Amino acid sequence: MIPPNHPRYRSLLERERLVEGFREGYVVPQGLIAQGRGECFDYLLGEETQQFALEAITAAAAALLLAKHPVISVNGNVAALTPREVVELSEAVPALIEVNLFYRSREREDKIAEVLKRHGAKSVLGVGDDASCTIPELFSERRRVSCEGIYKADVVLVPLEDGDRTQALRRLGKTVIAIDLNPLSRTAQAASITIVDNITRAMPRLVDAVRRMKNASREELENVLKNYDNKRVLASALLHISKRIEELAKNIRES
Repeated sequence: MIPPNHPRYRSLLERERLVEGFREGYVVPQGLIAQGRGECFDYLLGEETQQFALEAITAAAAALLLAKHPVISVNGNVAALTPREVVELSEAVPALIEVNLFYRSREREDKIAEVLKRHGAKSVLGVGDDASCTIPELFSERRRVSCEGIYKADVVLVPLEDGDRTQALRRLGKTVIAIDLNPLSRTAQAASITIVDNITRAMPRLVDAVRRMKNASREELENVLKNYDNKRVLASALLHISKRIEELAKNIRES
């Protein structure tokens, strides 16, 4: 039992969700390593959603609402950390949900789909024979996608790191929205819109943004995207980290 007043309470809860997903067989050991890497960057960000992330969330909401065929891609860590928010977002947009895995097995596909359906998903693509189309120039198991999902999508939300596939999807002309705590990752650098934030903070905000912007005109949504600059957002994230490290070093030195 983690006491609510523990200074690492939220972070420890997230770890427990992933460990539970690992025990149930849909989170892989590599996913636990990825979580640790993300936590490191979250410390540097201050473990709060920053203004540059809010700007990217607004742009992401606009892109999803303008999309003709939006898809939310889900891996084991996403299923463990934000299954309810994935379903809420899919209903708010609306968007399709698809399982896509680097370490793919039918057992993991089925378990992730089961988790999502337990949280209200009516349909989950990318399971078994449904993943019968192939992303060109991608050689991992992530190349296998649903013909009616990611393969057909014009906008794909890729929560958590996935550099090769992000690059491949961009080459196909798709808009890729990434949620990545590391602004230097290939995913963050290659994505059309990068939300540099913890997925457990970003996803609820993205759901709220979609609901808030749902009645905006097409012109208003297009203006949001027209004024969005992902390179500026990534630069702002790096400058924030740099400034925070300097302030922390100064505080330690003067304490």
